[in-house]
Amino acid sequence: MWESGSAAWAAARNPDADGAAATVPAGTVLYLRLLTPVSTKTSKKGQAVSAVVAREVALPGGVAIPTGATVKGKIEKSEQPSRPDQHAELLLNFSELDIPSAANLKLDGRLTGVSNARETVQADGTIEGVLIADAPVTLLSGALKKLGAMDPAIAQEIERQKIDQVDTSITYAAGTDLQFTLTQPLTVARLFSTTGPAPLPPDLSASLALFLAEAPQRSVSKDNQPGDPVNLVLIGTTQEIEQAFRKAEWSEPQVKGGKSVADTVRAVMNNEGFGAAPISDLYLYGRIQDLAFEKMLNTFNKRHHLRLWKSDVKAPDGRPIWLGAATHDTGIEVRPGVVSHATDPDLDDERSQVQADLIGGGAVQGAQLVTRPNPLTSGTTATGGAWHTDGRLLTVDLKAGAAASQ
Repeated sequence: MWESGSAAWAAARNPDADGAAATVPAGTVLYLRLLTPVSTKTSKKGQAVSAVVAREVALPGGVAIPTGATVKGKIEKSEQPSRPDQHAELLLNFSELDIPSAANLKLDGRLTGVSNARETVQADGTIEGVLIADAPVTLLSGALKKLGAMDPAIAQEIERQKIDQVDTSITYAAGTDLQFTLTQPLTVARLFSTTGPAPLPPDLSASLALFLAEAPQRSVSKDNQPGDPVNLVLIGTTQEIEQAFRKAEWSEPQVKGGKSVADTVRAVMNNEGFGAAPISDLYLYGRIQDLAFEKMLNTFNKRHHLRLWKSDVKAPDGRPIWLGAATHDTGIEVRPGVVSHATDPDLDDERSQVQADLIGGGAVQGAQLVTRPNPLTSGTTATGGAWHTDGRLLTVDLKAGAAASQ
């Protein structure tokens, strides 16, 4: 479960780190995680809504908005369509920032993004839902009906797989990632020290420096084409890693097979999510990934995902060191002879997403960005998409053993 609110914030805060007043400039993006489930099917105008800050907002001299602070507001609009040509609409108005041990602050801003959502956020912050006509299955509706009429078994399978049953409501569970952009400067009375985990201990840092000097920098495809660049290092056992991502609310993809393919087809056809969708294989150390995780919302087209490979090198405490590659799928890309996911070129933002989610899950003992010799900073994917990074690797030392479950 993702930690939130004053308890998590107070546990991480250094009480000795006070600072002077500071101003967060307009245009700053607050990365939030929804605490209140919302849906145009059930939510009403005027209902309270809240979210937790998932990434601290740092200024020179300290942290202005710590991780775990909450934003509060209300639902300004919740409209469920009554006709197929109408969009569902949802408007969340966050107007107050609550930092424990500090005065509540008035927020001026608007919602500017819902991570991995099929919906569109309009200029005023209104979330606009999709139409039935937007779903790929609509184009094939007539053909599906003809197939069903020809063979009752096919009709039953279409019904069982819920193909051609498109839900256009806007429904977000607690934990949905949001982006909220300040439209006016925000003045805080004091700055705080970071609420994040401790830096890596010196002996681990020294071991990693030796390891990264010789470690591979990029995965490859089955035919040895350049794949995703390495941007993660994890220290932990297989069980610790699996538990950490479960607590961070990431899922393990299913192995490709009859059921997973059928679920993928349904998700694509109905324009909906499938959080355990299979991923393609990439290779490091001459083998496919040892572990993989993904995070999806309500469309197959968009997801956070990563692959991990266990190295033969051990950390000073004897646990394995893993290399990982994290990327963000943002849509479907069609190139000559290839249909694949398009990816966000900013690998560093995806690195920050992984960091925020793992820390929020409570399984991180230490973390920091590490620079390796001769880092890769730009390139293209195997399908031709560009990417860029500052070249640093997010290095996460997971809590060992039973501590990870506390």
